[in-house]
Formats: sequence, C-alpha cells, structure tokens
Amino acid sequence: QVQLVESGGGLVQPGGSLRLSCAASGRIFRINVMGWYRQAPSGKERELVAVIDNSGTTNYADSAKGRFTISRDKAKNTVYLQMNSLKPEDTAVYFCYCNAMIPVPYTSDTYWGQGTQVSVSS
Repeated sequence: QVQLVESGGGLVQPGGSLRLSCAASGRIFRINVMGWYRQAPSGKERELVAVIDNSGTTNYADSAKGRFTISRDKAKNTVYLQMNSLKPEDTAVYFCYCNAMIPVPYTSDTYWGQGTQVSVSS
C-alpha cells in the first residue's frame, strides 16, 4: 500500500560523501516518521542511523552524529540522508523506512524500502 524507493548508494573512498534519497508513494494519508536503518555485512543486526518526525525533530545514532544529516521534504514524501566523512565501517545496506497512516481505515504501519548498498573503501 505504501512503497519506498531508495537511491544514491554506491562506492566512495574514505572521507567522501554520499546523499541517499527515499521517496514514498501509494495510499498515504499522513507520514508520521521517516528514517534510515543500516545492516552491515556478516549478519550484523539492522541498526538505526537517523530518524525525523513530522515536526522536524531528528535523532541520530552515536556513530552518525556530526557526520550525517537527515532531512525531509514533506510535500514530496521524501527523506534524505547526507553522509559526510564516510568511514569503512559505514559500509552497509541502508534501508529507508516510514511509519505512515493510510486512508480509510486510517491505520498506521511501518514500511521498508528494498535497501541501497553503500560501500566505503579505498
């Protein structure tokens, strides 16, 4: 009912930058929260990177503070993640998610994108 499409991943050298985008579409009445998780190789658990709510309040993982910036274009139902000073340990699949309310019956649920690979290596 709600689809998320990510873009912007790729290979970058340490110290470089990438900007991820995620656009939500479908039967959307209201998006409450949008954000990013990531899952590193070797079966590590998916971890929160950054989240932004309807008021613009943001929350970051300690590993992202000072380097990553999350922003949102509410009119376009799109969330962005600007990643600077990238490190090899940032290598992971980055997943976009949102908590959205659909029209009738006005229920909220969490939706996930398919993931985009970010690789940081020299």
